[in-house]
Amino acid sequence: MLRFDVHHVLDPAERAAVTDLVAREQQRTGHRPVSDQAWLELVHGGPTWHAAITCRSDGSSAPSDQLFAICLVGHGATWTLEVVVDRDRPARHALVHGILAAARDEIARAGGGDVRWWLFDAGDDADALAASAGLAPGRALLQMLVELPLAGSSDGRPPVTTRPFEVGRDERAWLEVNNAAFAWHPEQGIWDLATIELREREDWFDPGGFLLHERDGRLAAFCWTKIHRDVDPVQGEIYVIAVHPDFHGSGLGRALTVAGLDHIVSRGVTTGMLFVDLDNTSAVRLYESLGFRIHRVDRAYTGHVPAAVAPDPIAPTDQEHP
Repeated sequence: MLRFDVHHVLDPAERAAVTDLVAREQQRTGHRPVSDQAWLELVHGGPTWHAAITCRSDGSSAPSDQLFAICLVGHGATWTLEVVVDRDRPARHALVHGILAAARDEIARAGGGDVRWWLFDAGDDADALAASAGLAPGRALLQMLVELPLAGSSDGRPPVTTRPFEVGRDERAWLEVNNAAFAWHPEQGIWDLATIELREREDWFDPGGFLLHERDGRLAAFCWTKIHRDVDPVQGEIYVIAVHPDFHGSGLGRALTVAGLDHIVSRGVTTGMLFVDLDNTSAVRLYESLGFRIHRVDRAYTGHVPAAVAPDPIAPTDQEHP
């Protein structure tokens, strides 16, 4: 029998077990199996944290090697689910199905709502697995890679002028540009000060690689880079890039992408990486013109969970599934 426990607050031992499972799966796959937002809220806490659901054999004493699977549950504009399963365990699909069922029960008790499950490096069986949990295909996110330095990236224009981000000075201006540029985006377009401050606390954060472009005394565009030294080969990511709508059509998107990749090369990194929505065809074409190619596809699956008759948003529960 499997036991599913809901933890709204993780004690140190439980947090260590969860982060250890994430680290083991990252070592196996070469990429961290949860998003930056879910990871930061797991480690530091944050405004959209709701709970972690853990799966163990019923009656286990809860050492880390007994942890079969986790589901990180966030609650912002929608409920978000991110599942990590120990790939050494048999019946992986049954584990995923069971922990998603436990998550649906928790969301129903907490009042219900729209749900999005992110599945990273989705395989051919992803649609069927999501359908078995009552979820339908939603967004697709492409991870794209390029060899650096770029070949033939110049379009005849001089390099764009940038300056590095200054912590404590630039956050609010940056949030204004980011949220205006991503007003259509269900996650990136709702950042607040706490969201960016979480990232400023991370070891990878480097204001020197957070490039800002100003025009007429205001922030017009930016390219925020991130170096991933925990993968082989090391990758330099165009982490977030945007142009304020007032400056669309000025060629800044391409210019800042090139500036960001040039900065990554200056750090001794020869592989560039970024994520982009499949439906953002203009951006995909731009990146392909620079030499980027699709490496993997992440998918979001969506659904709706009705509220339970008597929702209880805080009471932890233990549930059993065969």
